[in-house]
Amino acid sequence: MFPARIRAVALSAPVLLALSGCSSWGCTDTTAERGEAGVRVRVVDTDGQSHGVTAEVVDWSLDIHPQVPAEGDQLHFRFRFDGADEYADPSVDACAVDENRVTLGCRTISSSQAFGPADDSRTGDQWLDVENPEQVDAVLLIPNDQSSNRRTCAADGKDGGGTHPPESPNRGDQL
Repeated sequence: MFPARIRAVALSAPVLLALSGCSSWGCTDTTAERGEAGVRVRVVDTDGQSHGVTAEVVDWSLDIHPQVPAEGDQLHFRFRFDGADEYADPSVDACAVDENRVTLGCRTISSSQAFGPADDSRTGDQWLDVENPEQVDAVLLIPNDQSSNRRTCAADGKDGGGTHPPESPNRGDQL
């Protein structure tokens, strides 16, 4: 009877270690695949599941930034988040692209930045730094939620790991 108890404990130990986050398999980091960029996107988590939130670029223009007028025209865009609540703060990358969908500059925007006028409190606006603003053909949003701040294996080998949002695009990446 005693050996059967030892065998039962020995068989259940790997399961308990795996459930506790301690496993002999180690920590693994993976990166979610980047979703299709668009003017209007459904925000998705790292598994590609919709958050029930839609983000869209309302409009954009080349304007003189009021705080740095000497720098000439800069890209100014307005965006909107529909379906976001006060407890979630989804964030997506907004990228200025040329006619070939090559990125000229990107920045992350979040639903908490959308606090426009009372008649449309779900809108916000941002300025985007691009080297050649005259080349901008569109401002696109990437649907992957960037708000997840999951620890990496390098930062925390025991509790880190899992699927992370894709890296933000760099200038010159094609969307």
